[in-house]
Amino acid sequence: QVQLVESGGGLVQPGGSLRLSCAASRSISIYAMGWYRQAPGKQRELVATITSGGTTTYVNSVKGRFTISRDSAKNTVYLQMNSLKPEDAAVYYCNAHSAFSDYWGQGTQVTVSS
Repeated sequence: QVQLVESGGGLVQPGGSLRLSCAASRSISIYAMGWYRQAPGKQRELVATITSGGTTTYVNSVKGRFTISRDSAKNTVYLQMNSLKPEDAAVYYCNAHSAFSDYWGQGTQVTVSS
């Protein structure tokens, strides 16, 4: 089992930045890690992923604005979000994925509003 705890969400004005963190209860070195988001009335959407080797992918809407990274020594994954837009507002979830298991955090709320 891996427990994931997200933090770093909050209220930010359009154009602002936030850094989300996802702290794992044990080593995540074997997992591909991802950030998802879900806005009210919408399906959960994959935002960014990072493999155990450090390869990253992003949904088109966040390319150039968001950066996913991982710190294996701290068992933590980050999502740096810059130039935030109102449409980025959602609950953001952390995911740890392997061929045998999927783990989710409870989410952190991001609100983008002036």
